Amino acid sequence: MKNYTQVYVKNSMEAAKLYCRAFGAEITLEMKNSSGTAYEHCELSVNGEGFLAIAEARNPCDVAFVHKMRWETMTFNVFEMGSEEAVWRAFDALREGGAVIEEIHEVPWSKCCATVIDRYGVCWWISV
Repeated sequence: MKNYTQVYVKNSMEAAKLYCRAFGAEITLEMKNSSGTAYEHCELSVNGEGFLAIAEARNPCDVAFVHKMRWETMTFNVFEMGSEEAVWRAFDALREGGAVIEEIHEVPWSKCCATVIDRYGVCWWISV
């Protein structure tokens, strides 16, 4: 059994670029809508392994509401990122236009982690 995460966001093509920059990912499959302006389905991989799928959200999203509530119900955990520099790169990219829930800090189970809701309303917990 496998579990492959997917996010539905407005501006899916822009989001894919952000996630590639944040996590060192590459687009390995892309299916655009008929006008070529959004993803019907896009897959990102890191080091040849599937990481995240992205699709254009069909309904408008109240990002202000999401920023207040989403992290309490769903967060994507990206861990074993390899280095503190990788966590900082992701943190800096994801917080642009987003909301920092927890700055980079240390906890008993991670020497470097943070929680950020990005500009698309997706909540990320990132960690070495």
